[in-house]
Formats: sequence, C-alpha cells, structure tokens
Amino acid sequence: MHQAQSNPYNFKPLLIFFLGTLILFLTGFCHAAEREAQFTEGISLLLQKTFNQKQSGIHKIATSGDKRAEPILTALLGGKLYRLKKDYTLVHATIENSQAHITDALTGDSLGSVKKRKLKKITINNTLRSKIKVALATIHLSNPDPKVRENAINKLTKNLTDESSILLAELLHTEKNRDVREALTIAMNIVNLRSPDSGQKLLALSKLQGNLKPAVRNEINRLLSEEEDVQVRKKAESVLASIKSKTSFYGLLETLFFGLSLGSVLVLAAIGLAITFGVIGVINMAHGELIMLGAYTTYVIQQLLPGSIGLALFLSIPAAFLVSGLTGIIIERSVIRFLYGRPLETLLATFGISLILQQAVRSIFSPLNRSVASPAWMSGSLQINPILSLTNNRIAILIFSLLVFAGLYLILKKSSIGLQVRAVSQNRKMARAMGIRAARVDALTFGLGSGIAGIAGVALSQLTNVGPNLGQAYIIDSFMVVVFGGVGNLWGTLIGGLSLGVANKFLEPWAGAVLAKILILVFIILFIQKRPRGLFPQKGRTAG
Repeated sequence: MHQAQSNPYNFKPLLIFFLGTLILFLTGFCHAAEREAQFTEGISLLLQKTFNQKQSGIHKIATSGDKRAEPILTALLGGKLYRLKKDYTLVHATIENSQAHITDALTGDSLGSVKKRKLKKITINNTLRSKIKVALATIHLSNPDPKVRENAINKLTKNLTDESSILLAELLHTEKNRDVREALTIAMNIVNLRSPDSGQKLLALSKLQGNLKPAVRNEINRLLSEEEDVQVRKKAESVLASIKSKTSFYGLLETLFFGLSLGSVLVLAAIGLAITFGVIGVINMAHGELIMLGAYTTYVIQQLLPGSIGLALFLSIPAAFLVSGLTGIIIERSVIRFLYGRPLETLLATFGISLILQQAVRSIFSPLNRSVASPAWMSGSLQINPILSLTNNRIAILIFSLLVFAGLYLILKKSSIGLQVRAVSQNRKMARAMGIRAARVDALTFGLGSGIAGIAGVALSQLTNVGPNLGQAYIIDSFMVVVFGGVGNLWGTLIGGLSLGVANKFLEPWAGAVLAKILILVFIILFIQKRPRGLFPQKGRTAG
C-alpha cells in the first residue's frame, strides 16, 4: 500500500485569504454605495420646498458619513447655501452687491461669478437651525480630536433629544478620553433627571452636586418647575443652592482678576511717573504722551515686520524704552533743567510739551486710531471652569507689569545708577559733596521714568487702539496711584495701583464705570487728608 504523496503547492490558504479580502471589499463597497445613495437622497430632499422634507434631508446628510456633510450643513446654517435656478445645482455663494461668487457644494469646483438673481437661497427656519446644530454636533462626535468631541457633547447637552441621548449613551461605553467621558457622564445625568423614577433623579442630582455647567443649572430649574415629589424637590433645591454658591465665589474671583489686570495697567502707567515725581519733584503732564510714543513705536515696528507679530512685539519693548527714554532726556535737558524747584511751572511747561507731542503724532500718523495686532498666544482665554475664564492678554500684561516692576526695583537697589538716584532723592547737597553729578542723575532719572512709560505703551497697545489721545486716559489715574501709594515709593506704587484697580472693578457692577471712578477719587481725597504722604511715605528730601 503506497502512502499518498503530499502536494507541495497548497493553494487552500491563499484561496481563503483571497475570498476573505473579496468579501471585505464587496462589503465596504456596498456600504460606501449605500452611504452615497443616502447622501444623494439627502441633497435631493434639501432642494425641496417644504421644511419637513428639508429636515429629513438634513438627517440623511448628517448620518451618511460623507465628508461633504459638515461643510454643506455649516453653509446652510450660515445662510450661504444656494441653488442655481436653471439646473438646481447646489452651490456655496459669497454675495457682493449684485454679484455672487459661487463654488459647487458637492465637488468644491469654482463656478465663477453669476448675477445674484440667478440664485435661490436654501431657506431654513428656527426648528431647522436647531436640527442642523444637533446634526453638526453629531458629526463632530466621531472626530479624532478629543476637544472637538467634548465640545460636540456640550452642544448636544444644551438641547438633548431621545435620539441624541441614545447616541451619547452608546458613546459612553467606547470613549476612553477622561474629559470626554466626564462630559458624557454629565449628559447622562441630565437625561436621568427626566426619568419618571424618583430614585434615578436623586442619584443624578447627587452626581451633579456643584456642577457649574449652564445646562445642568437650566435642567435643575426645569425640574423644580415640574417636579411634585417632595424629596426630589428638596434635593434639587439643595443642589441648586450649592451651584449658586460656587457661581458667586468664582464670579468674585473673576472680578478680582479683572481688578488686578486693571491695577497692573495702572502700575505700568504710574511707575515711571513715580520715579520722576518722587526723585526730582517734577509734575510731568507729558507722561501720558510718553506712554503714547511707546504705543506708536509698537505700531511702527509691527508695520516693518508684518509677518512676525510676536517678534515685533518683543522688539517693541526695548525700542519703546529707547524712543520714550531719549525723548524724556531731551525734554529734561531742554526745558525741565531750568525749572527745578518750581513745580507749578514744570506742570505748565510739560502740559505744553504734551500738546506738542500730540500734534506731532497727528501730523505724522493722522488723527485716526491705529490698530495693533496681538500674537496668537495672547488671543483667547484660559477656561478654568464654565464660570471662570481668564483672558490671555490680561494674564500676559499682569505678568509683564510684575517683571517690569522687579527689573526697575533691581536697577534702583543693586546698580550704581540706582544708588546715585537714591542718594540724590534723599539728600541732594550731600550727594553732590560725595562727587555725584546731580544734573546727570536728574537727566538719567527722567529718561528712565520716560522709558518705563514707553514700555507701558507697548502693553496698552495690546488692550486698546493706539491714538493721539491714548495717554490722556491714564495721566490722572497715574497721579492718583502715585499720591495714594506714596510719592517716589515703588512698593507704594505697586500696592496702590493694584488696590485701586481691584476697588474700581468691585464698585463698577453696582455704581457704574463713571460713578466708580468718582468714588475712588473721593476716597483718595479723603485719604490724603488723613495721610498726606500716602501709604508708604518717602524719606529724605522728598518727604519734606
């Protein structure tokens, strides 16, 4: 009996692999064809007249999985989706006067320009707008970016339906990102608040304790207006009270932040004035215009480097210091040096200089305000929670003002020029006897204070438009900070500026912006009646 010879060419595994691949390909092809048919049907329904047909079309487009669904629905929501009257071609249109620039909504091909009258807008109502928002959020739920998915869940949570609730419940079993899962859990708890079972409502309320999302608060308010179960009502009232308490707390923190950011601006504006006023006793009414020069320096450098906004901003800091500092030295050498010991005359002289600087800027740059762009990292805000949001530009300026203060403090305390400035401020005659050139120190001190004013202008250019009258808005506030904190005292300027900024922001909600400033001014007038030298009085010659 002979043993059967084995076949060296066994095609069975290869045949199985080929058939499996063919089946997968055919299955994918069938699914793709089915999705394409669903998308095409949705587009056809979107072109119909009735809103019910359009609603069905929106649903089919959103659930088709076609990559063209999102841009089409976004254009429809934004009122930029049209059809050509002659052949019903669906187009995106940007209308300018009587002309419309159009692109094919399905292929993305540019179709040139046509007369506006040749287009028919795809109209929607408020119900469809809500459906489109839900549809777009549903599309975003499959986005690979966790942040996009989380935002989509938050949007759906604001307008939960039975369909979206089922979808979110399914996603909760597959989602792995912690933040997205937390958003899904909150949405499911909101769904449970609508359950007829009181036990589920109580459990959901316990899990939503202290949650600050507006959708949670709105849902609990709805529950209280409809719920009859006493235990559930009592629990809902307790949870709502805790939410209100946390909301008030974070509201106070936000007000405190805005107060500190305003205070940091006041510190930047006043710290240069504290040096010139405190050391050489000059009432410099042109200080605001030196701030303005720093802001315009930022604008000019940004025009020279239009593609590098961040680099232009960093280069503006030393450039503004030099421009305003040199201007200050010129003012001191040409005018102020002849007026020492006569503060009222320095006030009039510097007021005249401020008018000259304003007119010079108007002649060079025109009277119109100029806009200075902010780099990307200063845009947007830091979202701590749904209640507390800190804007990036104000965070940056708060940190920047503290760095400027620290740098100036080190210069005055650790450098030789700082030692000479302190010596002259405390006893000018003794300083001269020790060989210090007081006239040179005066010029450098005025230049240093003016340069700091220029740096303040760089910061202010990121908060407001740059114009000839920019400095006028801060000169009075600067004097208030200097007098309140103590003339010539850096720590007094810092604490005084931050304190006045915080006080102003806490007064604004109930007194209004104008009355709040008036109340602050009245407070300072009363304060200096009690303490004429401010919070931290200067010692030495200036104290007298």
